[in-house]
Amino acid sequence: MATDEERPGKRITLREVASKAGVSLKTASNVINGNGRMSNATRARVQHVIDESGYKVNAAARNLHRNKTGIITLAVPSLTPPYLAELANRVIDSARLRDYAVYVSTYAEGSAKGAHEILASFNSTISDGIILSMSELERFAVEDLDVRYPLVCVGARTTHGVADHVMVDDAEAARMATEYLFNRAVRSLAVIGLHAPLDQNQLEAAIEGNAELRMKGVLKAVHARGLQLDDRLLGVTGYDWTLGSGYLTMQRILEAGVPFDGVVALNDQLAIGALSALTAYGRAVPDQVQIIGFDNIEESAYLQTPLTTMDSCLGWISRTCVDRVLGRIGGRAMAPQDLVIGSQVIARKTTR
Repeated sequence: MATDEERPGKRITLREVASKAGVSLKTASNVINGNGRMSNATRARVQHVIDESGYKVNAAARNLHRNKTGIITLAVPSLTPPYLAELANRVIDSARLRDYAVYVSTYAEGSAKGAHEILASFNSTISDGIILSMSELERFAVEDLDVRYPLVCVGARTTHGVADHVMVDDAEAARMATEYLFNRAVRSLAVIGLHAPLDQNQLEAAIEGNAELRMKGVLKAVHARGLQLDDRLLGVTGYDWTLGSGYLTMQRILEAGVPFDGVVALNDQLAIGALSALTAYGRAVPDQVQIIGFDNIEESAYLQTPLTTMDSCLGWISRTCVDRVLGRIGGRAMAPQDLVIGSQVIARKTTR
């Protein structure tokens, strides 16, 4: 009859590893964790037993012993936009490399059950900290973000200096995108994605919001050339940054009959929709109209005319968010920081 240790499916314990290797439980634990002082021969003997027996660390027991869950929460407004879906995938991948799992939660942005409820109801028995993708529809006060658990925020809303904030420099990215078009002989510019009709004084003072910061950068590049934007070429979409919104907004601009030869679309979905409208109306891209988007979503590279866009830097953002939240979970004392990266143009076929 097979013994308990020989029975198929029985999981060997660390105590059994120690017994087989002829060492103490503490020594076997030190080999597992890669620390402790012992001879190379002892370490090799224990490792041989681990490899031969197929011993696996019981992550749940280890985390319980460390008073940790081994899970971080990623809270996002939605997983429908390609940018947020890719953010989630990359955070999961980055956390997995650090032996952490990710619990992804969506919230009803702009409602009573939005991000504020996520922050207020955090439960440390479920996860060890939160990475919050901040909604464009919500405003956050100091007291919302000044919490007693590990919190890292990502997005274009301000954190008032009380929480870590990971972001791309949206205003500078938009200035670069606009300048890129001007350097390729664009003379009359359309912009798609404004949340509201243009208020230049308000935009110049803006410190948060994707649309606001990106329009602030567009204006900086336009004014540096001594130019002005024509209100008839400014596509107000509200908060609808989808393919359909891009198409319909571009259609309205085309039917207004005002000449233009360049388009800054404030995200890639708007740009793809606008590109479809330009094609439907017989405007050749990039010969007659050049267009640039933001975020470098996967689809942008595989269009019939691949889209020139600004890099979202999601690889850096996800790694930085995970590093920062795990640092706080691990007890490293760090003052809250704004962690900012610059974007770059990813040149494809919608520009010359």
